[in-house]
Amino acid sequence: MQIDIITIFPKMVDVPLSESLIGKGRQQGNYIINVHDLRDFTHDKHKVVDDIPYGGGPGMVMKPEPIVEALRQIDPDKKAERFLTSAAGELFSQNMAVELTEKDRIIIICGHYKGVDQRAVKIADLKEISIGDYALTGGEHAACVMVDAVLRLLPGTMKDFGSAEEDSHFKGILGPEEYTRPEEFEGFKVPEVLISGHHENIRKWRLGNALYRTKTRRPDLFKSKSLTEDEIDALNKY
Repeated sequence: MQIDIITIFPKMVDVPLSESLIGKGRQQGNYIINVHDLRDFTHDKHKVVDDIPYGGGPGMVMKPEPIVEALRQIDPDKKAERFLTSAAGELFSQNMAVELTEKDRIIIICGHYKGVDQRAVKIADLKEISIGDYALTGGEHAACVMVDAVLRLLPGTMKDFGSAEEDSHFKGILGPEEYTRPEEFEGFKVPEVLISGHHENIRKWRLGNALYRTKTRRPDLFKSKSLTEDEIDALNKY
């Protein structure tokens, strides 16, 4: 997979994506991450990428010319999936991350200021994506979140992919509580079932705990999930 990120702050993207598991996978050539400076696609001596909004009001708007120019140079055949980070975009999800693992190439434009000139969105066929119902100073962090969520699912990034399958949201629910040594810490003990060695009881407890956490913390997720008989039984027993 190849991912291209277009931003006016390349270091904000390049540095975090050069660390941890994503950085290792990048070094090993498991995937390619290219970071492009949007200002390199301007044609004025000041490399301007923003201007005042039509209709008035505070703030600035990202100009359409550099974005369209960048995409025409980077993806002339329009073969990549194209995204724009935007507070007004569709909410990014685990299901979307899984779907994107099937793509050969992804391009992410990091939004800024009040937003991007809508003509660039239409001409470049950008899909607007948000990582949550809040605003950031720029789309770089959002781009990193998207890239991390996708690449961690690819072979070679995680040594034990089974751990990813138990992560929150992987199966539409939150993950279960986790514990490690010591068995007792400041008066709190690890649930006995987890040290029982009984694999089926442990599986049931984890499933029931995960469903209970989802029901109490994220009722919106819980309501959207159709429970199997096994899941109903595990939740009831928990």
